[in-house]
Amino acid sequence: MRPLVLSSILLSAAFLVGCGADNIQAPSPSARTPLLERGTGGSEAAFDFTAIDVPNALFTSATGINPRGDIVGTYVDGSKRSHGYVLRDGIFTTIDFPDAAGTEARGIGPSGEIVGDYWFAGEPAENFHGYLLTKEGEFVAVNYPEHTNTILQRILPDGTMLGCRHDGDFMDTMKGVTISRQGYAEIGQLASMNNGATPDHRRIVGLYINTAGSQQGFLIDDGVFTPLFVGNIPTTAAWDMNPAGEIVGVYRNSAGVHGFVLRADGYTSIDFPGASATRAYGINPRGNVVGTYATGKVTHGFLASR
Repeated sequence: MRPLVLSSILLSAAFLVGCGADNIQAPSPSARTPLLERGTGGSEAAFDFTAIDVPNALFTSATGINPRGDIVGTYVDGSKRSHGYVLRDGIFTTIDFPDAAGTEARGIGPSGEIVGDYWFAGEPAENFHGYLLTKEGEFVAVNYPEHTNTILQRILPDGTMLGCRHDGDFMDTMKGVTISRQGYAEIGQLASMNNGATPDHRRIVGLYINTAGSQQGFLIDDGVFTPLFVGNIPTTAAWDMNPAGEIVGVYRNSAGVHGFVLRADGYTSIDFPGASATRAYGINPRGNVVGTYATGKVTHGFLASR
């Protein structure tokens, strides 16, 4: 793959038409079912870790990985501008949405399609717009109808995209969304984001702000919304799910911030060796995980391989 900047082509067409919001059941105020209540099976010993740093970057994150092992994320350059990137066969390729002041890459599909968000100079700080970068290198603007902002997190094998939409008040109007060839759908829970799903769309994971004001993960299984958190720790976020139903995310306890992977036999904490904080954001069908870790005041991306 040639190391070039993918910023030359803009496909300025309406991506989808029509808007049909399918509301999924939200949790009742008393719903407190912990899905990560089983014990941890270990930590960094379960993985081989590789650091990911874009050359000369001030900040690097890794947020998505596909079956082939291609990785996407975001980096900040020396002028403090944000760019997306894809790491394929050991080569970093920068992703900049045309004329944008900043770009983030968040998810990558099996065929190499990439989704993320961008923003323009002069806009309010909370404004984000979604995009799809096709495997042919064409940018497609993706905006949820009748709302100011769209953030895209994942793209599934059939092209379905997941993320959230919101307006100027941000969290007060944010809802997790699904965008597919059938149209647009959103969940009923406010302050939510859809972050991952199985290819058949029957299981979706994400995060929301609960009634106590804490960030919490969720699992939607055949339309039923259930809170998801590690043991009795409410500060949890679910960030991705692979076809086998394995979930990755982040939780915070008195010892700090940790990543996790949840499988059928329970959850495993993910802590990059020597890091002060670790966050797991993406998982592929092989069970390989990507995320970020912090050393001092510097954030790096990582790949954790089985």
